[in-house]
Amino acid sequence: MQTCRDLATLRECINAWKREGRRIGFVPTMGNLHAGHYALVELARQHCDAVVASIFVNPTQFGPNEDYARYPRTEQRDAEGLAQAGAAALFLPTVEAMYPFGAMGCVQMHVPGITDILCGAHRPGHFNGVATVVARLFNMVQPDCAVFGRKDYQQMQVIRYMAEELSFPVEIIPAPTLREGSGLAMSSRNQYLGDAERDTAAAIFRTLGQMREQCIDGTPVAQIEREAEAALQALGFTVDYAEVRSATLAPASRALDNRRVALIAAFLGRTRLIDNLEFEIP
Repeated sequence: MQTCRDLATLRECINAWKREGRRIGFVPTMGNLHAGHYALVELARQHCDAVVASIFVNPTQFGPNEDYARYPRTEQRDAEGLAQAGAAALFLPTVEAMYPFGAMGCVQMHVPGITDILCGAHRPGHFNGVATVVARLFNMVQPDCAVFGRKDYQQMQVIRYMAEELSFPVEIIPAPTLREGSGLAMSSRNQYLGDAERDTAAAIFRTLGQMREQCIDGTPVAQIEREAEAALQALGFTVDYAEVRSATLAPASRALDNRRVALIAAFLGRTRLIDNLEFEIP
């Protein structure tokens, strides 16, 4: 695996592959990787000839009171895991390389509507930062396809919208959520949880399953959401939202087909956890 710490080296590597007719895949990450991230690389390898992974803890998607400063940086371990997963190149840009005019003075992206709900309502500006950094990385890497995990369902929809609306020649490939034995979705933030909290956190996935079953049974959405929030609160969660939406994230009442997604974001102690479950109703 080739490690590229500047854009010129990255472009030289990618241009050589493209001259050979190789299809380039891309997996952007913020590091502190786990099996779920490595599965993204393995999926990308099924769709392309060479995979570029990036590690960049993006300051523009963190709010002023969030965990940017304490977000774990584990570059050496991550690099070893990516190499084992089959990545052909690792891009490690600096903040200065990503934002040459500074993170506050950068050109920003905004995807309307879809960024103002759910996590966007509770983390103002977060998805502007996500769209901004992904657009920059797409321009730098110029991949043919890019893989994103389904665990952050809203992020995936934001990126799909942006890529289509701006005509990025990038195929967006969604990857299934990897889970621990308890059902807890794998996440870099799970390491913040104590043993007892990890057991409690598994209730999020169980609650999503209950929301799905209630929706399939015809229970009104408002009731499903009230009961899910109450159940999580009873276990000690502070709930940002527990909602059922259409597959496009429009309100379920405005869905154009039978595809739905149940979504939860909740704090357990200081740790914010997100998860979702896609399903169809009869």
